[in-house]
Amino acid sequence: MTTENKIRIGIIGAGNIGNVHAGEFSKLGEECIITAITDLDLNRAEKAAKQYGIEHVAASNEELIQRADIDAVIIGVPNQFHAPLAVQALEAGKHVLIEKPMGINSDAARQILRASEAADRVVMVAHQMRWESVAMQIKEQIDRGELGKIYTAKTGWFRRKGIPGWGTWFTQMDQSGGGPLIDIGVHMLDLALYLMGNPKPVSVYGSTYAEFGPNRKGIGTWGTPDWDGTYDVEDLATALIKMEDGSTLSLEVSWAVHMDTDNSPFIHVMGSEGGASYRGAEGKLLTEKFDRPIESVLSKADNDEGERARLSRHFLACIREDKQPITSVLTGLTNNLVLDAIYESSRTGNEVKLDWNLN
Repeated sequence: MTTENKIRIGIIGAGNIGNVHAGEFSKLGEECIITAITDLDLNRAEKAAKQYGIEHVAASNEELIQRADIDAVIIGVPNQFHAPLAVQALEAGKHVLIEKPMGINSDAARQILRASEAADRVVMVAHQMRWESVAMQIKEQIDRGELGKIYTAKTGWFRRKGIPGWGTWFTQMDQSGGGPLIDIGVHMLDLALYLMGNPKPVSVYGSTYAEFGPNRKGIGTWGTPDWDGTYDVEDLATALIKMEDGSTLSLEVSWAVHMDTDNSPFIHVMGSEGGASYRGAEGKLLTEKFDRPIESVLSKADNDEGERARLSRHFLACIREDKQPITSVLTGLTNNLVLDAIYESSRTGNEVKLDWNLN
């Protein structure tokens, strides 16, 4: 592929996740080129540019978005900036890859939806767990009908001591939108709904708790704490989500909790003809034959290229082929609607019906 035909990418954010995207897309030199990168800390952007061979460091987000030599923008910044930057990029005619959650809340997600419809550009949410090898194997069996009718699922991610960046944007509601529910819970919610066949959530009952963070306990290793900052988000959340077709999903997540946990994400999908269990990098398919329980173990191949590589290729393919990504703007909005409902249910103590008004 000639340089003229390659998809030209700009990256907003040179922190941890921005570097992950820079590393992955820089490996796909036959299909794309990273034209520019920017960050509020331009020294950090300069360092990333040097590491990944990126020619330009833009002085601001606006400068990067307006560059004529960029086709697609990757947004890897705190949650509160996802919608403003995505809308700005779409209005400038760029395709967009957004880190999760798509919006800090459902109002922000609706802004992105409206902008994407007006711009007619690809918008994809970076839910890499859909591209993990075991999850893909489970999805293949579900799509073949091997599990029959999916009627319930249970998913979660219990970290025992994993509060990230105490006092930074991670732990401030107005910047992050929440704690582990919106941080890691959104991954499990997204993957569970995907495996269940994308049923439409209609109601939620949930509770959130903050027993560790306010007391500066449960601190993890991700991010650098700011002890002059604040902590006003949850550190554990639990919810029951009911779908339009009658199926249900149980969701439980924590950054910190006193329990016996291996800190791995998990999901159990239960169908009329079989089930699937997935924890960490391993999984099982479960059924019954000849009145006996049968299990098939799933694992990823030793030479597996990784979920981030497949995610990146999918984004580029959607741009080239003008197709909807499997983690579309609508799935991003669905996740935000459910998250908002869980927080509202926790505040009110009541079941919350989802508002599917997309305007």
